[in-house]
Amino acid sequence: MLQIYNTLSRSKQSFKPIVPGQVKIYVCGMTVYDFCHIGHARVMIVFDMVVRWLRASGYEVLYIRNITDIDDKIINRAIENGESISTLTNRFIDAMHADSDELGLMHPDQEPRATDYITQMQGMIGKLIENELAYQADDGDVNFAVRLLPRYGQLSGKSLDELNAGERVAIVGGKRDPLDFVLWKSAKPQEPADTRWASPWGVGRPGWHIECSAMSCDLLGEHFDIHGGGADLQFPHHENEIAQSEGALYGKDRKEGDAPFVNYWMHNGHIRVNEEKMSKSLGNFFLIRDVLKSFDPEVIRFFILKAHYRSPINYNDTQLEEARAGLLRLYTALAQAEPQANALDPNSPWAQRFDQAMNDDFNTPEAIAVLFDLASEVNRTQGAEKQMLAGTLKSLGAILNFLQCDPTTFLQAGSKQEGGLSALQIEEKIAERIAAKKAKDFTKADLIRKALLDQGVVLEDKLGGLTEWRRD
Repeated sequence: MLQIYNTLSRSKQSFKPIVPGQVKIYVCGMTVYDFCHIGHARVMIVFDMVVRWLRASGYEVLYIRNITDIDDKIINRAIENGESISTLTNRFIDAMHADSDELGLMHPDQEPRATDYITQMQGMIGKLIENELAYQADDGDVNFAVRLLPRYGQLSGKSLDELNAGERVAIVGGKRDPLDFVLWKSAKPQEPADTRWASPWGVGRPGWHIECSAMSCDLLGEHFDIHGGGADLQFPHHENEIAQSEGALYGKDRKEGDAPFVNYWMHNGHIRVNEEKMSKSLGNFFLIRDVLKSFDPEVIRFFILKAHYRSPINYNDTQLEEARAGLLRLYTALAQAEPQANALDPNSPWAQRFDQAMNDDFNTPEAIAVLFDLASEVNRTQGAEKQMLAGTLKSLGAILNFLQCDPTTFLQAGSKQEGGLSALQIEEKIAERIAAKKAKDFTKADLIRKALLDQGVVLEDKLGGLTEWRRD
């Protein structure tokens, strides 16, 4: 049975969907004011893996990932560029989709944009005001009154007493309390016309937190299975989502039998650079499209998933080269035999070990270890068994979106980091070596092999005088 680490309970729990056989999952997506960096790639790849495994396990999955297309950063960037909000956001939504496609990831089933859900957000804000959990301040903003919700802090583990340190911070705008957060922002004179919507509280726009509550509840219902996102969203964003969603539905007091907003909360770890979190604010980020100039998409996916999704990852080119070397080992095994189609036996020890790893909170490092053990077994066997094991390796790899390239093509592609010989130059050297062997000039043949090896090209002589090659 699948076990998921639930941030809400701080423990692994057996996964039981609300509706048997069906899973509804919502993941916080991108704020589209710039190109996506490799930290965004981790969120995309991790939850792509989660959805793939749920579907491989027989679940019918509805996967929602939102787009934030209105907030302060977007407004500021549009003003800087002298362009409309929609022109800016559409450009970067297209760029995000291009990056995702290049990474070989599936699209969410639905990808709602915040600006399409203003009505739903206003409806939820209205309910919070009716339930006396929100108020309109003197500056026109509508704020959530955190202290009126005793259970606030359940996801982050932060009690209201611990958050009292915030009282030393100056109260911003018309907030009654520094812990309160904005639900609806009144329009400011300097903000463009395309950032304003009419509302019962005056012209303005939604706060960031309310959008995910409104979109997820509208598309998945007021109670759904899994909510995911990066670890940095746990507090305050996801904490505020719970407060808004349950506050609108139940008021100040959710009773014992009332269903929670979300059953399982999943958070992936940060990508770090020199032990600091990768972020645009720190300026230590690497754009997906730039990394793809140096590394194959499958290498990036392998790099992300060879670490457990909850663990931090330190990013550098050495780590990516190690990921490429790992994939080379797996593809080298696949290149030795034509993988047998439909070879995956769910009762085989390989499949059972793989399932056990993935069902243990999506333990991809252990699942990948199974692939390496299986590749070693492919290398040791011959004949029909070799083909069957190679087919199993390819099938299990496919669940993680690996090993789907032609093995020879992948092995000969090499690292984009290095120049080296072209495929034509290598073939010419191999032909020269074959001619030397025919002339019984074995010294020259050995020198050619060594020269190629020095440039990262490994030759393998096959029966019938054929020579295959791969980049090391």
